[in-house]
Amino acid sequence: MIEIPTDLPADLVPLSWLIGVWEGTGVIDYEADGRTFAGEFAHRVSFSHDGGDFLNYTGHAWLLDGEHRRPLVAETGYWRVARPATDADAGPALLPPTDTAPRRTADDVETLRTPEGGFPLEVSLAHSDGILELYLGQVRGPRIDLASDAVVRTAGAKTYTSATRLYGLVDDHLLWAWDVSAFGRELASHASARLARAE
Repeated sequence: MIEIPTDLPADLVPLSWLIGVWEGTGVIDYEADGRTFAGEFAHRVSFSHDGGDFLNYTGHAWLLDGEHRRPLVAETGYWRVARPATDADAGPALLPPTDTAPRRTADDVETLRTPEGGFPLEVSLAHSDGILELYLGQVRGPRIDLASDAVVRTAGAKTYTSATRLYGLVDDHLLWAWDVSAFGRELASHASARLARAE
């Protein structure tokens, strides 16, 4: 059962089922650059909000090697229902709003609904390995489909050009799959996991 916090901004209601901490395990299975990357990993993600019209996100993964955990990538970012910025929104940078507007309502959010019945979504992520990603997609009930719109890499980062991610709430578990294009390979299945809410 999904409980929607009473203090949640209207723009976050379509994403409310994500809020909380999720933990579990998954598998990596990817071949590229003449190598096979495979194994089991532990994963912990957190979705929270601080009153803004976005969710704060962090994720940490560890490769499981017997009794040992080896750190994989960590990521942090923001998830939000996509809508045009108005004069009542802050930014860019630390610039304050230039106008005031009444608090957004469920009716305001409903105007954003897509022809497929979902809501447009923007996700920006920064990885600890020097990769930045911007995903676009949509949330439709307890399912999220994302595809990278832009990938930026530092000079020292490994070759990584695009990705898709799929999230779903199934039997009170957060299931996800992540396809990537790395090391010159076309987009292909890379990893998936099943996470449960942490108590």
